[in-house]
Amino acid sequence: MTELPMTPGSSPLTFEEARRRVDAFISQFEEGYFPPLLMQARLTEEVGEIARVIAHQNGKTPKPGEDVGDLEMELADLLFVMLCLANERGLSLERGFERMMAKVEGRDADRWTRKVAASQRLPADGVPADSLTTDS
Repeated sequence: MTELPMTPGSSPLTFEEARRRVDAFISQFEEGYFPPLLMQARLTEEVGEIARVIAHQNGKTPKPGEDVGDLEMELADLLFVMLCLANERGLSLERGFERMMAKVEGRDADRWTRKVAASQRLPADGVPADSLTTDS
């Protein structure tokens, strides 16, 4: 995985910080959070927009005048709506994420083939370098 550059002067954002920032933004308006079913519709809309961008990035030609799209922004839009839904329901995405990772790390620990560390790979001739001996 490639390490992404941070915005100069910024620190990594936690789910809790993101939750609070979204709540501070939404709480300044009388209307507050959308009702849950409308947020579910927004989640579906955002997933569709993500699918459109991925399709455009992988061979589907955009319609005339249609932008290819920005996958990073579309994923962030999805995250915003997820945070709104979690806030409105009083849920913690941080706690949910930790629970989900514990589940998959246990359930799927041996599901796929693990990568071999570079130090354990065999050279092209199939003979480990440390097993070669030289006679003097």
